[in-house]
Amino acid sequence: MSNAFKGKHGPLLIAEIGGNHEGDFAYAKKLTKLAIDTGVDMVKFQIYTGDTLVSKRESPDRNQHFKKFELSKEQHLELAQMVTHAGIQYTSSVWDLSAIAWLDAYIPVYKIGSGDLTAYPVLRNTAALGKPIILSTGLSTETEVLEAVAFIQQVNPVYASANMLAVLQCTSMYPINDADAHLNVMHRLKEKTGLTIGYSDHTVGSKALQYAVAMGAEVLEFHFTDTREGKSFRDHQVSLTPEEVEALIDEIGLIRSLKGDALKKPTQIELDHAHEVSFRRAVYPLRDIAAGEVLTRENLTVLRPNHGIDARDFDKLLGRTLNQNVKAHQKLDWKMLNA
Repeated sequence: MSNAFKGKHGPLLIAEIGGNHEGDFAYAKKLTKLAIDTGVDMVKFQIYTGDTLVSKRESPDRNQHFKKFELSKEQHLELAQMVTHAGIQYTSSVWDLSAIAWLDAYIPVYKIGSGDLTAYPVLRNTAALGKPIILSTGLSTETEVLEAVAFIQQVNPVYASANMLAVLQCTSMYPINDADAHLNVMHRLKEKTGLTIGYSDHTVGSKALQYAVAMGAEVLEFHFTDTREGKSFRDHQVSLTPEEVEALIDEIGLIRSLKGDALKKPTQIELDHAHEVSFRRAVYPLRDIAAGEVLTRENLTVLRPNHGIDARDFDKLLGRTLNQNVKAHQKLDWKMLNA
């Protein structure tokens, strides 16, 4: 089974345009083009209408807020086509489930936002599709996360695979303090679920994203904008600009290079310079030793370079005798020892 969460630069990089277009389709297209050009793996939107997301009776102001951010079906399809035709993956948090019917062909991986982690009908409908899912966990307790994961896996057993379900640490405020990122949650979620883990960022800047990669994040999601200057909508303030995304990609390359291989072994550069010899020690006579004299801790020492008898064999020499005279600091050889 292929891994849907492997990106060009290591972790899967998701540029979340979300609602940053603020209902302006021309601006949405501009942001989409900018995101494509940064080299991310995936460009993400949110599909909703005010009336399919927020009760107009219980929360009329929020209902109207989301109405202002609506794009039409045709506009969403055009954005999806822009992304896919550029060879980049398109995805969305489909908050209006009726949109799945006309958008599913463009979505290889579904994203479930933090607010929908407890919306089990949304989880059920999405899991029934059998496509890879990325689940954000803002607002949640560990128990709620594990229950949501179990529910998804109950609906469709394919989500027991780490190639099919990713769980992202997230804190649902805009912006958050660094101390509220809690990147260590990723390790805990990996231990508890065995699934792909990652981080959805709401800090200012990219430091948290960089450190998340160093700590093992396999998926990174971040909000994306052209500029934060002069923007009043909150999401812009936690968004990265194109230049910042490119700098993040460079940092990820450096982090991956520094992390290297998990299997401990001498590196080629160490071997090329013979440091395994020059830096390590061998057993040497501490002073001149005559043939037949017993070797002891008092007349032996360990020195660089590792010529002759390796320092790890020091104890094997104790109590034995030499068959020839040796000088202080002379290289020893097993042939010099009496049987």
